[in-house]
Amino acid sequence: MTSSPPRSQYPRPDRDRSASWLTLNGEWDFDSEDGPATIVVPFAWETAASGLRRTWLERGTYRRRVSVPAAWGSSRVVLCFGAVHHRARVLLDGVEVGVHVGGYESFELDVSDVLAPGDEAELTVEVEAPADKRAIPHGKQRSIPRDDYDGVSFTPTSGIWQPVWLEARGRTHLASVALRGDSLTGFDVSGVLVGDAPAGTWVTVRLAGETAGVELVSDEGGRVSGRLEVPDPHLWSPAHPHLYTVELTVDGDPVDRVLVTGGLRRVEIQGEKLLLNGERLYVRGVLDQGYWPGSGLTAPTDEALVADLDLARDLGYNLVRKHLKLEEPRWLHQADRMGMLVWAEPPAPSRWSPDAAQAFEAQLAPMVERDGTHPSIVVWGLYNEEWGLDWDIPGSPERAAAAAHAYDVMHALDSTRPIVENSGWSHVRSDLVDWHYYDEDPQAWADNLAAMAEGSLEHFEVKLGPDFVVDKSLYGSPEFPRSGVPILNSEYGAGFTSLERAWSMRWQTQELRRHDRFAGYVYTELADVEHEMAGVVDADRRPKDLGGLDPALVNATSVLVVDLVPARAGADIPVPDSQLALDVHVSHHGSSPLAGRVRGAWSTPGGRPDVERAFVVESEQLKAEPFVLSGAVRLRVPAPGDVPAARLHLWLVDDADVVHARTFVDAAPIEEPNRRGARP
Repeated sequence: MTSSPPRSQYPRPDRDRSASWLTLNGEWDFDSEDGPATIVVPFAWETAASGLRRTWLERGTYRRRVSVPAAWGSSRVVLCFGAVHHRARVLLDGVEVGVHVGGYESFELDVSDVLAPGDEAELTVEVEAPADKRAIPHGKQRSIPRDDYDGVSFTPTSGIWQPVWLEARGRTHLASVALRGDSLTGFDVSGVLVGDAPAGTWVTVRLAGETAGVELVSDEGGRVSGRLEVPDPHLWSPAHPHLYTVELTVDGDPVDRVLVTGGLRRVEIQGEKLLLNGERLYVRGVLDQGYWPGSGLTAPTDEALVADLDLARDLGYNLVRKHLKLEEPRWLHQADRMGMLVWAEPPAPSRWSPDAAQAFEAQLAPMVERDGTHPSIVVWGLYNEEWGLDWDIPGSPERAAAAAHAYDVMHALDSTRPIVENSGWSHVRSDLVDWHYYDEDPQAWADNLAAMAEGSLEHFEVKLGPDFVVDKSLYGSPEFPRSGVPILNSEYGAGFTSLERAWSMRWQTQELRRHDRFAGYVYTELADVEHEMAGVVDADRRPKDLGGLDPALVNATSVLVVDLVPARAGADIPVPDSQLALDVHVSHHGSSPLAGRVRGAWSTPGGRPDVERAFVVESEQLKAEPFVLSGAVRLRVPAPGDVPAARLHLWLVDDADVVHARTFVDAAPIEEPNRRGARP
């Protein structure tokens, strides 16, 4: 019995034409300098999942027979590619039907003139994937010669690496369609018709299952636009991710019908605050690079693809920053369905040139056209850490102009979401001031965050290489406003072992939550990738030893903020031999005030929190207003007794004894690091 091809689910549930489609995933013939072979699509030829596992191959040719179902009648036949890195030349029976350049964007080809329903042909895809990727958008793929950031780059992704499929469409059909629900009362609809009669064709737009709708007619260029009001509108939010399905029907024989999902939601900036549907939004994000062992940038299964979103939610995050990768529409559709916010960003080149900047900007229109309807996307990122700008925005007017120009291009494409022109530092034109800051020293971390929050510190050290540490500024020009723009951290984390990283996550996130000015944070990162071991889980998504830490408590709506600077992992403070005085605050991001008391109790080292244990101390009543750090309550905690180490559990309960926040403080001997082996 023949098994199903891999990744055989319909690739575009957000723009659904699954009534008549055919997957082309599975085994293809493959030719390269190594000779003939078989390759499994849609996995890059570097991966084990492809069956090749061949790195630094720069050219390959895919072939397979395709048969179009006769039942598709007189429909047009469209050949769709999720992504092919980097240049793809597509032929049917030796006739070129299209060429596409760009390794991350989706593209499609109307092949009706050479492949009609009932026909069979040989499909050939000739791919070029240069080893020298410096001038092309490639994100975290390793290059030869090496990039400046080779130390944080991974195995390349070449060839077909997202699904390939055929679908039937009307003789006149919608090549693109967008829904914008920012009005919160209905959808602004736009699209472009192609085919037999793109001009003057009627398009019916209605909510799926409804009979009433609006009738639109295309202009001479095939463009169509209008407005669909939604009766009794339900807004989309993380708490209530209500999705609408809009049916668009294009008049013709056969008709073209597509089901598009969208949500009614609005992202706004009000001074230094982010708002979602008029309510304060605090970003609790995690960076996700979207790599899997054995299959690289392509998820091995559909279940694995969407499981990462469940994992992020279970860890307490409300946003995923999909890092330097245009992720598959199925992933974005699942984010829409579950209410996970998304920071989306394309890959960048790694060396500056006018051509490289043009190649970077060429991705933006396809990105917005494919993904702009997803309500989950609330931030568009562009460049990252001046990659492709030679780490030199402040010292190079032309590089600064390239970052600003990318912002302008993106703003013209979509002004409904905040745009970050260069994530990390050196901002010249941005809707958010974000920064990437890694620091192993808890005192320096706390001090620098406090100074950033008050506006007295603009510079911080960044380790760009093993022997290359520089000062980077939040701002790339004196003209950028120093206030009035939301400010947030979009990369942080510290520690070598999983225990150290869990310790740093707990205390560093606490300090971010201490300062009300900040609009959020993004932790690095969700899962390990190859040699990079910074994930909350390992590369196979297995849990790590976090020393009893539950990240969901660190990233909760309400958290406790303790006034102390910890010494080191496993020994936040020495074991007290007398009463311990601790000041504790509450950072609360709910919609209404929270009142309660902080309780404390000792346990053995690494002991689990147990709210039923008899607490040894309880604070006075405190009240936390939304998005304002509460005043401190002082706990006077009895010493744990004559023990070598202990864990102090702290938790916040309301008058009904419901627990709203938890944290802990580890007490153990604090030893200076052993340096006896050092020699002069």
